[in-house]
Amino acid sequence: MPVYNKLVRDNIPQVIEAAGKTCTTRTLSDEEYRHELRKKAFEELEEYV
Repeated sequence: MPVYNKLVRDNIPQVIEAAGKTCTTRTLSDEEYRHELRKKAFEELEEYV
């Protein structure tokens, strides 16, 4: 099974399960969440530039 280690939104796990597939998720600590948001923001900025 592939591992993506991505932030998810918009009920994506429910969409995956509704399609008959499975996924594993976990809730990040506040510190982990801020770190991942920062990474995502820089990733988007790089794409924009």
